Amino acid sequence: MLALNPKDIFNEESILLKNKINGKYTFSKACSLNDNICFELCVERQLGVYLPKFFLRGDGTGFLFCEDFRYICSDETYDIYELYIDIKSICKEPGLLFYKISFSIGDNTIYFISRNNVSGRLTYSPDGLGEFKMLVYDGSFRTPLWFRESIMYHIFVDRFCKGDAIKEKYKKEIPIRRDAEINDDWYEGIPQYGKKQGDFCKNNMFFGGTLYGVCEKLDYLESLGIGTIYLSPVFEAYSNHKYDTGDYEKVDLMFGGDEALDVLISECKKRNIHIILDGVFNHTGDDSVYFNKYGRYGEDGAYRKYDSVYHDWYFFTEYPDHYESWWGITILPKLNTSNPKVEDFLAGENGIAAKYLKRGISGYRLDVADELPEKFLERLRKTVKGEDPEAVIIGEVWENAADKCAYGRRRKYFQGKQLDGVMNYPLKDGIISFINKGDSNKLWDVVCDIYSSYPTQASEALMNILGTHDTERIMTVLAAEREIPKDGDELVHFLLNNSEYEIGKIKLKCASVLQYTLPGVPSVFYGDEAGVSGGRDPFCRKTYPWGREDKEILSHYRKLGRIRRSEKLLCHGDLDIICHKNGLFAFTRSGEEGSITVAVNSGTECTLMPLPEKAKIIYDMRCSHSEKNTIIMERFSFAIIKDDKNQA
Repeated sequence: MLALNPKDIFNEESILLKNKINGKYTFSKACSLNDNICFELCVERQLGVYLPKFFLRGDGTGFLFCEDFRYICSDETYDIYELYIDIKSICKEPGLLFYKISFSIGDNTIYFISRNNVSGRLTYSPDGLGEFKMLVYDGSFRTPLWFRESIMYHIFVDRFCKGDAIKEKYKKEIPIRRDAEINDDWYEGIPQYGKKQGDFCKNNMFFGGTLYGVCEKLDYLESLGIGTIYLSPVFEAYSNHKYDTGDYEKVDLMFGGDEALDVLISECKKRNIHIILDGVFNHTGDDSVYFNKYGRYGEDGAYRKYDSVYHDWYFFTEYPDHYESWWGITILPKLNTSNPKVEDFLAGENGIAAKYLKRGISGYRLDVADELPEKFLERLRKTVKGEDPEAVIIGEVWENAADKCAYGRRRKYFQGKQLDGVMNYPLKDGIISFINKGDSNKLWDVVCDIYSSYPTQASEALMNILGTHDTERIMTVLAAEREIPKDGDELVHFLLNNSEYEIGKIKLKCASVLQYTLPGVPSVFYGDEAGVSGGRDPFCRKTYPWGREDKEILSHYRKLGRIRRSEKLLCHGDLDIICHKNGLFAFTRSGEEGSITVAVNSGTECTLMPLPEKAKIIYDMRCSHSEKNTIIMERFSFAIIKDDKNQA
């Protein structure tokens, strides 16, 4: 038995594990089948440990091998060991690997793991069960450069802009469906809502936003530095949100129809702005060509005719009224995407996804990607990349996508044959916790877990969000000093007071700096940059306040846009976290041309931040200089600092 508890023997600096991929130290532990990896192990000499071993196993396959580290040299503190691995000799195909380290000390074997898989610091594992994860991906995996260097703007079409001026230019009248309810009060109108989330709501109230309206505001979007517009669903559907597709072949007439989409694509191409559509391929509406519960689309449809060509597109348990639907919501019957006919229709070479790429869009955000089968996702990627190798595919995944399990199966999103990126919900949660609670350790854990798990090209293609159509507005989340109600009747009257709003602005600026400077593509939910607040759906889907924007916040987002577009290190620079304690979170993005340091303080006290010798502050808030090469950062402050190696 050990004389001392290992927790008393080892501190976080006792044992360090770093890795090089193809000769370069890297934050990411993901590697391709073509890579060679060197694990570099540093062990404090005074510990008296020996025989460091490396254990590796494949996901669900048991151990593949155990290998001894090779002693290399010693410095003043550490004995240094190395272990080289040729991935091809271990893996025949992409997959998830797990590994851990053991040492002998006296007559005991002790194991170490890492909770975040990146810092190099190892954690004692009393039972030896914990493991690191390492994703192995296909060597041909690439993500589009234009997207990784972009800024995304997420538009909920009905609530963004009516586009009256441009509709007049194109002499277009927008037809109003007879069963649609029109709310003419753009600024103060109250949307339909359920008393509690999940309650039935008609969702047939429209405020009048159209694709022509998006066209009308392209100058505005350019002023924000936007290079990618992500549109909420535009296919014909009954609801205002359009996640209940009625006909994939048509753009909804209340959004301007097919012609409006073509006009928008054409105008965006002139400005080098890309368009991404919301691919809702897991389910349709019950009021659709394919299901046709109410007979709106004639006499055919899976619900109306047992022998319909669409019958086996769905999962009937007792025909016709009992069928599988998304989360039990009966107006959203689930598609059988394992059915070859459905797969061909949506993901085939002549299917829906290919059709809109031919029209000129640049990719898809896939709704509820967890529920789409592997075969469907692989077929979709093959089709999309075959139509346009530079098109992008982003999945709605709320957890770590490298080791995600859904419905009892390990998902393979980033192994090279499915997605380019995912929505970065873990980062959103980490940023909110950091800003609201000063929890820099939680943000560090999230950043380490995400960016060490993913291939670098996937990390750079993440959709970095602070809010979406599915979440409370980020301004409300950061600003509210009271509990945000869930009851719809209370939410109608829930407004931020002046004090909350003013502190919310400061906190939002800090949060958005992290969103724009950590790896990934910053994705702004329409109106966040204007100070829009609101609770859960549908109160997060308010109309954009044209002419009533918060100009201070808007100016901040424009500044961030200019910095992000001019400083490519923020798109591709290596990531290194330099501080995560006492409410301060600081990191660098570096490359051959220099580095950019980003620091945000959300702690309760002021803190000092040293500056590199040739550093230049390119943007800061609530900071002041104390002495040479040092700044004082107040609570809720940030600094973006550039260190240019070529600067004289």
